[in-house]
Amino acid sequence: MAAEHTNSHAGLAIGAGSRRTRVLVRVALLLGVLVSLFPFYWLVVMASVTTQDILAYPPRLVPGTQLLHNMREVIDRIDFFTSLFNTVVVATVGTLLVLFFDSLAAFAFAKYEFPGKGILFGILMATYMIPSQLALVPQFVTMAEFGWAGTLKALIIPGAANAFGIFWMRQYAQNSLPDELLDAGRIDGAGFFRLYAQVALPLFRPALAFLGIFTFISLWNDYIWPLVVMVNPDKVTLQVALANLNIAYNTDYAVVMAGALMSVLPLIVVFLIGARHFLRDLAAGATKM
Repeated sequence: MAAEHTNSHAGLAIGAGSRRTRVLVRVALLLGVLVSLFPFYWLVVMASVTTQDILAYPPRLVPGTQLLHNMREVIDRIDFFTSLFNTVVVATVGTLLVLFFDSLAAFAFAKYEFPGKGILFGILMATYMIPSQLALVPQFVTMAEFGWAGTLKALIIPGAANAFGIFWMRQYAQNSLPDELLDAGRIDGAGFFRLYAQVALPLFRPALAFLGIFTFISLWNDYIWPLVVMVNPDKVTLQVALANLNIAYNTDYAVVMAGALMSVLPLIVVFLIGARHFLRDLAAGATKM
């Protein structure tokens, strides 16, 4: 009886400790969510008030009533919808090209042997360590020689494949694509591209989902390269157009914040639509890595 009584107390103590742990984990997660969402909330507050309210002290913590007015000011001062269309084209086409070329190269690096494979992959990884700012001038000269400076091709083609995507997809392919499956395809007479399209791509979906979201957001938010190469004002992207709202001596910060909010909203919509698949595929990819 004494032993059972002791075990009962031990079980209750373990149960209470487990509940406290769950509560602490939930509180920590809630705090993390609040801290993560606060910058977006603060953006909404600043976009919905006047510039005088933004500069006032103590700072205002609740949204105001000027949101629609500030959004209309953004549309009146810049060619918002044209730059939005350009950004959608660049982000969508660029992401599709990255997914295709990176997965194709990763499939070859992961599952095929060819002369110089190790050296080529080493050079590829070395390019990832070079700051992108160092490539601005030679890349601009190349685009100018091709006659692409000032066109959307200059924003899409140079980034159609990248070292990070190939490395990410190669690691995933090595762990998720069995050699036996490829051998079975070869016995059926499948060549390289048929194996890639019908065997590899369906298994790459989790990694492609993460790479697609990551690439789309990067292309959407890119500022430096579009600022350098888009010499045609009718072809600028959203981030460059929004920069024109900053006037040196009289910046209307409320309108600038409204523009920033309008540029983020499409990304949020895209993420919310694909959130379930994105998180599921990301978790599946992480467990296979």
